[in-house]
Amino acid sequence: MRAYDTSKPPYVARVEAIEAAGSRGTNVRVRVRWYYRPEESIGGRRPFHGSKEVFLSDHYDVQSADTIEGKCNVHSFRTYTKLDSVNAEDFFCRFEYKSATGSFVPDRIAVFCKCEMPYNPDDLMIQCEECSDWFHPACIGMTIKEAKKLEHFFCQTCTAENGKMAENSHEATAQSEEKPVESKRRRR
Repeated sequence: MRAYDTSKPPYVARVEAIEAAGSRGTNVRVRVRWYYRPEESIGGRRPFHGSKEVFLSDHYDVQSADTIEGKCNVHSFRTYTKLDSVNAEDFFCRFEYKSATGSFVPDRIAVFCKCEMPYNPDDLMIQCEECSDWFHPACIGMTIKEAKKLEHFFCQTCTAENGKMAENSHEATAQSEEKPVESKRRRR
């Protein structure tokens, strides 16, 4: 839906009902349920929020149908992370937002990596082949380029516990580029 301030991106809303008013039904109104972008919420945007993340709110409104700019797709988090490609009209939602209180449902979410942050589908993560935990390359002292070249990855804990070769350290010998570790987006 068109924003009043044209420098801002369009608003995202779910159409709940369409009503025609006026003598000939020329005044078409839509009842919408708003999605909020993270920066529009009380807590603001956090590092784990994806660039295409929106929150389904409890904020309803009635707008002129003329404000509708087009159709977009708001996917569940699970569906979004399985998309082969993300288009401009694709968004995802993993929280409901209570606009009056600033609270979220669910109020807890799984965390990953040494940094204990929720998963951001915009960021590459690699999975330990031993314990199946996920890590951001930067959190384990690795560049994204190095992470993409890995053939195998074992986290520091599993390497220490099992005496595995440090195949994943950047001091290790060059890894095969034919079979790169898949990103979190592809594995979920």
